[in-house]
Amino acid sequence: MILQILKLLIAILLAFLSGKLISKLKLPSILGWLIAGMILGPHALSLINQDLLDASWYQSSIHVLECAVGLMIGTELVWKKLKRSGKSIIITTLTQSLGTFLTVSLVFGIVFYFSEIPLYLAFIFGGIALATAPAPALSIVREFQTDGPVTKTLIPMAALDDIVGCVVFFTTIAIIAGNLSAGHLPAYMIALVVILPLVIGAAVGVPAGFLLKKERSVPVTLAILIGMIFVASIVGFFFNNYIMPSPVLNFMLIGMAFSAVFSNIVSESRLEQIMKSFNPILNVAMIVVILNLGAPLNYHLILGAGLFTVIYIAARAFGKYFGAYFGASITKSPETVKKYLGFTLLPHSGVSLVFTGIAVSVLSSSVPEYAEIIQGTIAAAAVINEIIAVVAAKKGFEWAGEFSSHSSQKDSEILSV
Repeated sequence: MILQILKLLIAILLAFLSGKLISKLKLPSILGWLIAGMILGPHALSLINQDLLDASWYQSSIHVLECAVGLMIGTELVWKKLKRSGKSIIITTLTQSLGTFLTVSLVFGIVFYFSEIPLYLAFIFGGIALATAPAPALSIVREFQTDGPVTKTLIPMAALDDIVGCVVFFTTIAIIAGNLSAGHLPAYMIALVVILPLVIGAAVGVPAGFLLKKERSVPVTLAILIGMIFVASIVGFFFNNYIMPSPVLNFMLIGMAFSAVFSNIVSESRLEQIMKSFNPILNVAMIVVILNLGAPLNYHLILGAGLFTVIYIAARAFGKYFGAYFGASITKSPETVKKYLGFTLLPHSGVSLVFTGIAVSVLSSSVPEYAEIIQGTIAAAAVINEIIAVVAAKKGFEWAGEFSSHSSQKDSEILSV
């Protein structure tokens, strides 16, 4: 076990350095972490071997870190901010999310029909495709100090989009998992997969909020926050291992609900203090979680999944752009939101890999050949789409005229996740 921990620490360091190298190209560090995972994983250099990936202590640690990563989304779900956003944000979120799900599911449904591949796989692709990774676009907002209708729409939408994504994906995967297990999964279990993580996170978030509300020193604040993350994770472990028919709970969703609740209890200034002190830990958690998602990916599958990858990227981009355009049109949003919001919603890799890992775990025992199709397609899309998406998101803000007048002075800076 000591040797495994040492290997993991070396892998984390190498992933960190890979992220720094990628960021020199003005691309998000997440790409470097993902590529490092594939290179260091069992299908390549095997620094992170299969024994490590299967170790119970390692899997438990990953779940805790996934819970911590959920704070990146949940802390954006402050009711006062969301209320100011108005119903147009909610409507546009639904049209671009559900529009992407329907578009990708329909396109792959046609492709799989002629390829004699089960149609349920098309809905899994649709469920994975609808989520948006907020970090790359938000990093552009921070770097170039963007401001305007597109920026003001994107920030709350980034959080709401993941809620819709989680509900649709987990409902889809739960129904498919039930059918693959001869239909013996009770209906209430399907609901639990979606609702239970939210309930666990919210239940732990309430006492955390009251403990964190009072201003305290940084060490005490971090001790409380980390302690409550562990509490939420332990409750999740209990339900995963003893209540659910299989370990299917999403710990990132637990962390999102947990942080959303305490974020609405503490003041905005206090929340900023809490997250400022927690950010270094959050960055490490992100590296490890993405490294873990990249490690099982067989890079050979990327070479063999070309057509499906192209179809996936194109169908998802179509759904995101025109779904956002339609939502902005019916809510009479500003013209720049209609034309350019869709470009800022294309980044995808972090959330897509979380969903892919869950989908693969559901399919691998009963239909491993279809698990490989999903794994290979999304592995390639995570790399290719992210490069395209970051460039497109940056151009979207630029075309919308929302770059700060000082942005030209920031060329020496790099994009960070």
